[in-house]
Amino acid sequence: MSELVARTGRHQQRYEDGYRLIAGCIPFKYTYVEDDECGTSEKIVEVLMINSTSGPGLLFPKGGWENDETADEAAEREAMEEAGVRGDLVHFLGCYSFKSKTLQDEYSPEGLCRAAMYALHVNEELESWPEKSHRERSWLKIPEAIECCRHVWMREALEKGFSNWYNDGMVTTLPKKRSP
Repeated sequence: MSELVARTGRHQQRYEDGYRLIAGCIPFKYTYVEDDECGTSEKIVEVLMINSTSGPGLLFPKGGWENDETADEAAEREAMEEAGVRGDLVHFLGCYSFKSKTLQDEYSPEGLCRAAMYALHVNEELESWPEKSHRERSWLKIPEAIECCRHVWMREALEKGFSNWYNDGMVTTLPKKRSP
């Protein structure tokens, strides 16, 4: 097995019109809750959030989109590095702009960022991942996740992007990747 290592540094970061380009995802899974009285089960969706390393609140995995990868590859990489999950990207949720107080640099002096966000259907939870010593995972129902979300733009991605897609039937809109 190859060792799992997180990418670090900014020398391969993408920028466009003064924005640092970010890619991330809202990892989700289906859980079945049984009603003991009726003997029926209900299928619910839970989303995966991780703790922030710089303060209170929960986040979705995201990070810099680098020159040698596509936005969807960056989103999948960030899910593995930060949250220790793998799966299938099934829907593009949209682009969300925000201002970072900590990520100002010569290419983005105002700290402007634009995040491409995806829905990631989780099919594997890793026992070990690059940021395990810094991150805790939490599976939450959507209303709980909305309440715990640290950043307004992530809450918007969940409330508008993910929830609208959920309410529309969660139809897969991205092609499945073929195994090599």
